[in-house]
Amino acid sequence: MVPAIFGLSGLTLSADERAFFADADPAGYILFGRNIESREQVRALTDELRAIHGRDRLLISIDQEGGRVARMKPPVWPAYPAGEAFDRLYEIAPASAIEAARLNAEALGLDLAEVGVTLDCHPPLDLRQPGAHDIVGDRSLGHDPMRVTALGRAILEGLALAGVVGCVKHIPGHGRAMADSHKELPTVTASAEELERDIEPFRTLSTGPFVAPVGMTAHVRYTAWDDALPATLSPRVIVEIIRGRIGFDGLLMSDDLDMQALSGSVPDLAAQAVAAGCDIALNCWAKMDDMTGIARALPDIAPRAGERLAAAMASVTPRVFTEADRAAHADLIARRDALLALVPAPA
Repeated sequence: MVPAIFGLSGLTLSADERAFFADADPAGYILFGRNIESREQVRALTDELRAIHGRDRLLISIDQEGGRVARMKPPVWPAYPAGEAFDRLYEIAPASAIEAARLNAEALGLDLAEVGVTLDCHPPLDLRQPGAHDIVGDRSLGHDPMRVTALGRAILEGLALAGVVGCVKHIPGHGRAMADSHKELPTVTASAEELERDIEPFRTLSTGPFVAPVGMTAHVRYTAWDDALPATLSPRVIVEIIRGRIGFDGLLMSDDLDMQALSGSVPDLAAQAVAAGCDIALNCWAKMDDMTGIARALPDIAPRAGERLAAAMASVTPRVFTEADRAAHADLIARRDALLALVPAPA
């Protein structure tokens, strides 16, 4: 198995993709808007991927947070609120905000389960910081570590109830970044002491009764830890901070290696990320030259990474979507909206 997650080029698999995926046997896949048209079409696409590999719990992921990060959109699917909505409710009613986040995540997860998506790259545990770039912005669950932890745990629990694995991001924290890592490499100059606050939600959700099964790294350079390399490519950050100080022992995937924060060829970056300690390299854009290059550049998945992948996919009970779930979905949305309505409308 190649320790990589690959993107797909369109609404159906091309013959070249089908042959390559069968030969390379990647750890999983990620879907984008270009792969999504209707419920029936997405389900057929994910079923074909499962058939290629013979794995019912194949890792098929998506970025479906709500707000401006949503690949499955209206009118086929409902719009979901960004994290800021739950942050605002938490200001006046913390328990209601936690319940609303759980209900929202379960409803969102049912949408994913219906079409065969098994992993959502959600929730972001990045603390919102005043003056930082808005690449996080309203996606954040708040500025306070305890609040972000509580809402993040509720989201993971809601997704799990729908049979979908959650993925916390962006370890060890993207909230202080003054630049968009899709376009350039952000450098965070905060001290190690200041960064303790940023890693707190990740650390709390790495231990205890409900542990995050999957995490995604940040393409951010933290000078207090490694003044040369971004976290995704830094053995020191991954080994000493993410695995050590944070204590995260789940499946660790890189953020997309085709983002402009990183320099170099995508296959070389995949090799660097895995050598640094990422279990899985993420490549989103379905460029065949990049994917075949990654397959050549990477060794077979490491035994411990394979165990983490299996544990992550076994961490939730699969849910077979039925007609009864349509009524359940509507009820979840109605209960969520009743709670969010507790926030006074702007004057």
